[in-house]
Amino acid sequence: MNKPFLLVQSRPEDEASDDEYAAFLRFGRLRPWQVERVRLDQGQFPEVDVTNYSGVIMGGGPANFASADEDKSQQQRQFEEYIIPLVQRIIATDTPFLGACLGIGAVATALGGQMSFGHGEVAGSVEITQTAEAAGDAMLSGLPMQFYGIVGHKEGLARAPEGSVVLARSDRCIQMLRVGRNVYATQFHPELDADGLEFRLNIYKHAGYCRPEEVQQLVTAARRQVITQPVKILRSFVGRYGAPTAQVTEEPATKREASTTEAAASNHAEQGAAE
Repeated sequence: MNKPFLLVQSRPEDEASDDEYAAFLRFGRLRPWQVERVRLDQGQFPEVDVTNYSGVIMGGGPANFASADEDKSQQQRQFEEYIIPLVQRIIATDTPFLGACLGIGAVATALGGQMSFGHGEVAGSVEITQTAEAAGDAMLSGLPMQFYGIVGHKEGLARAPEGSVVLARSDRCIQMLRVGRNVYATQFHPELDADGLEFRLNIYKHAGYCRPEEVQQLVTAARRQVITQPVKILRSFVGRYGAPTAQVTEEPATKREASTTEAAASNHAEQGAAE
């Protein structure tokens, strides 16, 4: 039996966290028993033996590595004290890793890089272009040189930290990095489509990622684009490092509510077991 993936989450809103978990399952063509979920926002800071997992996936969250130390909350300090050593260990062992959005900040910071508030992007779809260095990379195999992805972040990365390879960029920032052979991070969301953007923006519309009155306009604009390529990166990661997914039927977007309910039930069950 293949080892599960570890999903590291830090979204404090249950609705957003459950939907993120469900999105990774759905677009990664994974089943709940193939993913072990850890919620750092709930004070879950387990000792992780990376050899127990097929790989580690990191979702998004409210932290900004670019914030001055004196402006960081106690929760963010605790988060960084846990996640940076973990990511450094993942890099040192070249453990399969896919960090989404906040994950690129974690990788960059772990390598001594610097995130910047000058390179954020308003929530929505952006055009992403592969670099020459992406040629031959298995995670991007079959993807066009230019494609659209979903973003929404207050900080971004302009300069690649030493030890990393830039695989893709947008006009404002680096969109995808590789470290070693198996450590990847994206600024865009490989687990989101336009429906997912709408669901998430309705949760975060007052969180500074866009103006509340812009939500429908941003979603409409995203729906005009063909946003089908980023999820292939997630599937490539799962297929390369985990169990074969060919026989797992993809769940259509219309089942989002049921999928999120399943995620919430799984989350509550995990909390009950922990108690």
